[in-house]
Amino acid sequence: MHHIQVFSQMRYPVPHAVTAVVALGLLVNLLPSAALAQPVNPSLPPSITQRLAQTLAQTPTMTATALSTDAINAALADLPGWSIENGKLHRQFQFKSFVEAFGFMSSVALVAESMGHHPEWFNVYNRVIVDLTTHDAGGITDLDLTLARRMNELAQ
Repeated sequence: MHHIQVFSQMRYPVPHAVTAVVALGLLVNLLPSAALAQPVNPSLPPSITQRLAQTLAQTPTMTATALSTDAINAALADLPGWSIENGKLHRQFQFKSFVEAFGFMSSVALVAESMGHHPEWFNVYNRVIVDLTTHDAGGITDLDLTLARRMNELAQ
C-alpha cells in the first residue's frame, strides 16, 4: 500500500493499482495522446506503459450513427446493469469506497479519451452515475455501447 498525504496531517491507505491509475490519469492530462503509445517515462516499470498502450490500442474507432430502438434493446441484453433513461444509456456503479470509485473513473477516462468519446457522469462518495449518448449523432451509437461494455469490464 502507498499512502497519499493530504494537508500533511492525514494519511489514507491506497491500493497500488489505484495509485498507478491516478498517476496514469495525471500523465494523460500532461502529455499529448500520441506520446502515450510510446514508453512515457523510462523510470516507470515497462508493464505500466505497456498496459496503457495496449488499452489504448484495443479501443476501436467507430463512426457515430444513431442506432434503432430495436438494435439498442438487443444490445441491452448483453449489458448487465444498463437501462435507457431520457434517451441515454444509464447505469449506476457502486464501489466499496470513494478511492475505488475515483480509480474506476480514472481508468474509464483513459479509455474514453482514446475513443474520443466522453461520458456524462456524476460521482458522490462510492457511487458513479453514468449516462451515455452521442450528441453529434442525436442518440445512442456503437460508441456508447462499446464504452458501456468497457465500463462493465473495468468495474469488475
